[in-house]
Amino acid sequence: MGGKYRIKGNKYPRMRRPRRRGRLVVLVVASAAVLAVGGWGTLQLIDVFTGGDKASAAGSGTDCAPEKTKSSPSPRPKALPEPRAITVNVLNATTRSGLAKKTADELKKRGFKIGDVGNAPQQYDKKVKGTGVLLGPASALDTSLPVLGTQLPGAERRTEPARKGADLDLVIGDGFKELAKKPDADRALTKLATPEPAPSSKKGC
Repeated sequence: MGGKYRIKGNKYPRMRRPRRRGRLVVLVVASAAVLAVGGWGTLQLIDVFTGGDKASAAGSGTDCAPEKTKSSPSPRPKALPEPRAITVNVLNATTRSGLAKKTADELKKRGFKIGDVGNAPQQYDKKVKGTGVLLGPASALDTSLPVLGTQLPGAERRTEPARKGADLDLVIGDGFKELAKKPDADRALTKLATPEPAPSSKKGC
């Protein structure tokens, strides 16, 4: 070295320029940006290949809300008899006189056939607290009893398996005031003959 430098101890003089910290910072930032872009691209590829959209993931659950669809046709109901094909015995189980005849006359105007008119048998006399009781054979449960029931909606319906014939009994009770208004009874008859189809539903997912 020509005697220019004197070495003392175990330290040596620096023979190169000090590193620039600015360049190191730029390299670190650039590396982080490359990693971020690469990670985002990887996520996009995963979504493409797995079809990973949140809506489809949610759709695979079991708690999907039911979605209303077109109504499915309900089973065809039994053919209902017309009022003119039904014979009704009108029986008064109350202490008010004249109710049986008055009610029978009104039913006749509405097309029903009238059988016996008078007081109720001892089995029901003064023992019916509601508006009335409709009695008929077992075969009348889904046919003539519902038709007669449109005229007195609040009446109880009963069948007697041992009963013979097709006639029905209308036993007037203490709560009876009058038959249903004719327009209301007519609407009930129409609805009974043409029931609305039951709506069906399916999963909306």
